[in-house]
Amino acid sequence: MPGILQDGELILYGFVGENYWDEGFTALEVLNALALHGRDEPITARINSGGGYTDEGIAIFNALKTHKGKVSVIIDAMAASAASVIAMAGDERTMRAGALMMIHDPSGGTWGTAADHEAIGELLNKQADQLAGIYADVTGKTPGELRQMMVEETWMNGSEAQVQGFATVDEAAQAVSVSAFDYRTYNCAPDTLKQLSKTKNWSAKAERSPAAFVAQPTVNQETQPMTTQPAADANSVSPNTDQTQSNAANEATAERERISKFLNCEEAVGRTELAKYLAFETTTSFEDGQKVLAKAPKAEGTEKPQEDVPSTQASTYEQERLRSSSQASNYGSQKTTTAATLNRADIFAARKQA
Repeated sequence: MPGILQDGELILYGFVGENYWDEGFTALEVLNALALHGRDEPITARINSGGGYTDEGIAIFNALKTHKGKVSVIIDAMAASAASVIAMAGDERTMRAGALMMIHDPSGGTWGTAADHEAIGELLNKQADQLAGIYADVTGKTPGELRQMMVEETWMNGSEAQVQGFATVDEAAQAVSVSAFDYRTYNCAPDTLKQLSKTKNWSAKAERSPAAFVAQPTVNQETQPMTTQPAADANSVSPNTDQTQSNAANEATAERERISKFLNCEEAVGRTELAKYLAFETTTSFEDGQKVLAKAPKAEGTEKPQEDVPSTQASTYEQERLRSSSQASNYGSQKTTTAATLNRADIFAARKQA
């Protein structure tokens, strides 16, 4: 994959954060590219992104905002969610013909007690207020007005973004195809984008590296990682549709069984976080993962899971976001357990011993 600095321009296409679908960008890549380009030189950042991680978007926004040269932002097709925050760093913000911008509240998920869920709620509200402040500084609107727009999940074309102050130019130029992303995970995405996600089979299922799992807290994720799979032309009809659906159902059942084994096996006691990681973030077989769990150190003071602890139910919106990766039904049925402290060394030491 080529670097994000091409012909003196930052090409910010794909997922904001860890690279997926062989396209994406991180805050570290942007910082390195700016240093290579020259801190005093003007820079153009071209954006086509459906969003990603909140903290990565804010870090990139700040990197561009503190760049000494003039920053010009061009939205080639899409600047949604975290990508819209990045766009606010531009001294000039141009929306090309057919381009869209979307702002909304950040979202995330937790495992744990009622207090844990209340804590993530407070964090997400605080993040939303911070994002509203960034939008307010650029648009001239009040933070209260912007919070309402975020709650409603507001989509804007070029002229609308310009009127609202998010863009400075509505350019009549040819827009490129929108970035691969499962836009069905957003409540109010235009029907055309939802249909495009369905036609292109952009689904929410991807595997992250162990290092990324440790380094990136779940609470800062705006959406579950997604991958793109090759899809047939929208006008073609496959004769094997029924068989494909049957195979998909079987795979989903097998995946739920694999996850259940990880979370309920004897070896998971005292190693809760590692068990969750192996279950949800990897495709490791239960047999191999069981060996890893058996050799991993237990957290001190852990007990066996209580059988009478009530299930923690995810919100309807989060259930819908997880269903794409065949995890929703299992997510809502797992029992709350005491979280074990786990660091990067624990994971890799266990994998090495196995």
